[in-house]
Amino acid sequence: MTARQYKHRVVITGMGIVCPLSHDVEGLWEGLMAGRSGANYNTIFDASTFPTTFDAEVKDYDVSARTSHPQFHAEGNRGSKFVVGAAAEACRQAGIDIETDHPTDGLDRTRMGIYLGAGEGSVDNDVFIAAIVKAWDNEHHQMDWGKWAQVAFGGMSAMRELEQEPNMPAGHLAVLTGARGPTRSCLTACAASTQAVGEATMMIRRGDADVMLAGGAHSMIHPLGVTGFNRLTALSTRNDSPQTASRPFSASRDGFVLGEGAAIVVLESLESARKRGVEILAEVIGYGSSADAFRVTDMHEDGRGGAQAITAALRDAGISYRDVDYINTHGTSTSENDSVETKAIKAVFKEKARSVPASSVKSMLGHLIGAAGAAELITCVLAIREGVVPPTANLHEPDPDLDLDYVPNEPRKTEVNVALNESFGFGGQNNVVIIRKYQNK
Repeated sequence: MTARQYKHRVVITGMGIVCPLSHDVEGLWEGLMAGRSGANYNTIFDASTFPTTFDAEVKDYDVSARTSHPQFHAEGNRGSKFVVGAAAEACRQAGIDIETDHPTDGLDRTRMGIYLGAGEGSVDNDVFIAAIVKAWDNEHHQMDWGKWAQVAFGGMSAMRELEQEPNMPAGHLAVLTGARGPTRSCLTACAASTQAVGEATMMIRRGDADVMLAGGAHSMIHPLGVTGFNRLTALSTRNDSPQTASRPFSASRDGFVLGEGAAIVVLESLESARKRGVEILAEVIGYGSSADAFRVTDMHEDGRGGAQAITAALRDAGISYRDVDYINTHGTSTSENDSVETKAIKAVFKEKARSVPASSVKSMLGHLIGAAGAAELITCVLAIREGVVPPTANLHEPDPDLDLDYVPNEPRKTEVNVALNESFGFGGQNNVVIIRKYQNK
């Protein structure tokens, strides 16, 4: 294949994460190498009457420890607070000044942008539910909507309402970094932050920005979020063993574990990174995107959308499937995803499909929804750096119909020069990013 010709090469110069395993990148890697699970029983709300009573939460996180101006972020929703911490870590590694009107990092803030896979904020459940309960007219078995409005308005917080807007996490990052370039948000379900990284890469390639903070932030661990996924039968109900509930590609898989968090990578033109003299962690070489055009909750049963996105990313990178050393799968632990994703990989990788390592870190992290793709891209960078592929945990009962090399249960030492990151979202929205070890040429 021949790579498309762009004005600028794009490299990764910083990474940051807040997730169920850790509040930083090195802690994430340590947790993955140890096979540690971020899942446990729900402490955010009382889920004792729900079909699923557990999740993968970010614990003991304090945004004020990540910022000199916590008052700017104190009313942020969980996703907004998480992404402030992730971005602060990523900027620190990339040598980007934050929280200053007079940066000395040599970057033009009008050429620095933000692209996040982020969207709805957490629902203000206390007010929402209280208004419903108090406004119910038990005598006439109907709602008193006038009373509902009175109760709801009395408990409303203007800032919490503002945090429902999909642009708010990006707004927090603009305040944190001073970035005044192109700013975008998307919420293509579970594929959102991979799309954010891919499209931010295209902006830099075209010359629309020198630096982009790209990634995602999300938390759906609230009664409405869990109810929705339970009604879709997408969540595991293995309430007796939360830590082993996420078991991608296993014959006994019964759904994913809902997680939360934020992940950010600093994307930068090669010229800018060289000029600033910062360490280059990896190069982004390919991006592919597609839609299944099938159903609003299902992937196409033949994996056609996923295969198309993988093929598009390989074409964009100008490489063959034979050049890929590691696939970080979407690997949700649902019956549909794992079987369809396996078909998509087989369709593209042909004779190599069974020999290329293809693991799922959702087995330990849980499913971070909008933040999942960027978190998993960070694990790809670390796999390249360390020469180790993270495992698929809890894979003790192989599904005979799924016969790829899913790196079961233990990390694997192997050289990784090219890694492919797959994100396939509800509604058949597919995004794939390919990175490689940076070559100074």
